[in-house]
Amino acid sequence: MKIVKVDAAGIRDFKEKWKKRQLISKEILKKVLNIIFDVQERGDEALKDYTLRFDQLDLNITGMEISQDEVEKAYTESKEFIPILETVAQRIAFFHKHGLPQNWFFTDDYGNILGQRITPIEYLGVYCPGGKAAYPSTVLMNTIPAQVAGVKEIIMCVPTPKGEISKLVLAAAKIAGVNKIFRLGGAQAIAAMAYGTETIPKVDFICGPGNIYVAAAKKLVFGEVGIDMVAGPSEIAIIADGIVSPDRVAADLLSQAEHDEMAGVFLITSSENYAHSVLKEIKKQLSSLTRKAIASEAMERQGYIFIVPDLNTAAQVVNTIAPEHLELLIAEPFSFLDKVKHSGAIFLGQHAVEALGDYIAGPNHTLPTGGTARFSSVLSSEHFLKRSSILFISREGLLALGPKAIKFAQAEGLTAHAISVKKRLEESKD
Repeated sequence: MKIVKVDAAGIRDFKEKWKKRQLISKEILKKVLNIIFDVQERGDEALKDYTLRFDQLDLNITGMEISQDEVEKAYTESKEFIPILETVAQRIAFFHKHGLPQNWFFTDDYGNILGQRITPIEYLGVYCPGGKAAYPSTVLMNTIPAQVAGVKEIIMCVPTPKGEISKLVLAAAKIAGVNKIFRLGGAQAIAAMAYGTETIPKVDFICGPGNIYVAAAKKLVFGEVGIDMVAGPSEIAIIADGIVSPDRVAADLLSQAEHDEMAGVFLITSSENYAHSVLKEIKKQLSSLTRKAIASEAMERQGYIFIVPDLNTAAQVVNTIAPEHLELLIAEPFSFLDKVKHSGAIFLGQHAVEALGDYIAGPNHTLPTGGTARFSSVLSSEHFLKRSSILFISREGLLALGPKAIKFAQAEGLTAHAISVKKRLEESKD
């Protein structure tokens, strides 16, 4: 982990470097595009070939869909953990119900009724990672907001290397109301959900995190279907003024480093002594982690401790990174909040440990990464809703607005537009 002293000039230099990271290479895009075309052309046969090649699993033997009997068995065998899954599910649902938008209408001065109607998408495809680790929390976070939104049918694809799958993932899928689960991973799973095959139904929207091939596939199928975001490796930034002990800050940083070798890990503080104390704790705690190798590489690749002169500079660093997670471990976190322009989730105060947000607090843990918090948002029920404009035009409204619309259409050279309004005006005068 690198210790760097930064001022305004240092932030600019870091910003240029940071903008160049985590790009999906042309080579990966080409490989993924070939997979997508192959799935479009060969359907199930392509999915079977890729699953055999990448997951060493013969779908001709196991079947592509995980049966309800398998799901029920997994649920029964997970009975000790079911109360926790149910508590998490309830908290996620409770939180996301508060964010549901409403239909709205108003009547303007001409008696026109205008507004917006909200309706859910019908078919959702959820991708759940199944390679380096199993994430039942991801199942709940990506499906329950959709249930709250009123999505009609949810399918899920999860890779099962050599046939192995987490019982907790299946149990979570049952609790979340997933309709069908398929033994599919990688770019081929995204292609299957986007275009449909003989077995996999075509969906309207795809959500869920995955590796760089999954991210590239989501990027390439966007437009054919909606997507939540193009997610990259996890990130955490912590602004700390010393009120939280170094061992706790170190633990919070490592909690994200253990996700992925490319995870971004950042500490921002004005105390050089504190910075070295945290670094010492990181080295100490690393030795006890089951994913020590992953966390160590993440720290080496993209681990930074920034020494800043003041909190205003700390805010500039954070807004440059636009991190997925931000912990404000400072004396007055609420007063600092307005300085933060870009972050997926913001944790305020010494008790708001990021891991609570990953699992049980209620807000979603599917968050924008790679600086995309500058323009995108945390996954919510709104992602699964569509907005339709509603227009009722009164006779008075037609007479008042019609002539101006005709002039606008003529100015743009769209004579059919103008004629369609003229005919309504002529009828209205009869």
